[in-house]
Amino acid sequence: MFEGMTERDRKILQAIITDYIQTAQPVGSRAVSKKYKMDLSPATIRNIMADLADAGFLDQPHTSAGRVPTVKAFRHYALAVSQHRPGNADLSRLREELIEHPGVEERAERTTHILTELTRNVSIVAAIPAASQTLERVELVWLSERRVLMVIVTGDGMVRNQLAQLKDAVTPAELESIRNYLNLEFSGWTMTAIRDELDRRLAEERAAYDHLLRRLSWLYQQGLLNIGSEPLVYLEGASNLLGIDVHLTAERLRELFRTLEEKRRLIEMLDQFLAGESGELQVRVGLSEAHPALSHFSLIGLRIESPGGVETRLAVLGPMRMNYPRVVSTVFQVGHLLRSLPQ
Repeated sequence: MFEGMTERDRKILQAIITDYIQTAQPVGSRAVSKKYKMDLSPATIRNIMADLADAGFLDQPHTSAGRVPTVKAFRHYALAVSQHRPGNADLSRLREELIEHPGVEERAERTTHILTELTRNVSIVAAIPAASQTLERVELVWLSERRVLMVIVTGDGMVRNQLAQLKDAVTPAELESIRNYLNLEFSGWTMTAIRDELDRRLAEERAAYDHLLRRLSWLYQQGLLNIGSEPLVYLEGASNLLGIDVHLTAERLRELFRTLEEKRRLIEMLDQFLAGESGELQVRVGLSEAHPALSHFSLIGLRIESPGGVETRLAVLGPMRMNYPRVVSTVFQVGHLLRSLPQ
């Protein structure tokens, strides 16, 4: 599990990490000897613990206290655990549950809930549209003379909507004409190509006199064909942090919650820590690069690409002393289950 370490040292370090994860208290040599039935005297275990401290794997918060694992110890432990992924979830039940939520948004939201339910930590799922995202169809729902619900359905299964408030009145018949025009002209085009072409057409002099194009320009200015280009981000389980000793002051805890509320910050964090190949489990211990308040946190996640082009990033964020075997197994299984589901 830990390179360059004897089997005896490895077992003692693993016992200390396991005990600390369970109790959040410094671990003494006598406790290790009794609880884990080591065939070693407390004095021998103490000497080994001192060697492990010299190697940077253990720390002693107080001279009279036991030892606690360091970031280095947790990092090695988590990476070792990630090489062994025993199953612990009812995959058939999870598969049925996710199949019942076929849309990208529904499935991403449900995945967040499942990860939180199974790990009791903070779960983050982001669905990121591909650059080659194509238009399947546009729907325009007339609500009143100056209020229109704009709905975009893309080829990757995403359905996005936005309310438009217009300065001038529009009729249901006019909306139907605009919808038919867009679907006939642009279905199957990439969203980028559609925006470029519409910019060109609406800039032509005739657009000022064309009744349909003039009304289309109103909706276009309200964000039609821009909706759907932003990532969908779901987070659940932040309240779980309140029941865990995460060694944060009240101010730092408030900073952490503010960070978790910002979609942009969450995307940046997933970008930073889930940069591996698609389907490859990523384990990050100590996240101070993302935010000082996250220095004693770990993140376990992966990213997957669906046939439709949407990239999904899913991760579990929790205290450094999280239950790594359970979280690693859950993230790996749920991620690969998502990749195998029909779109």
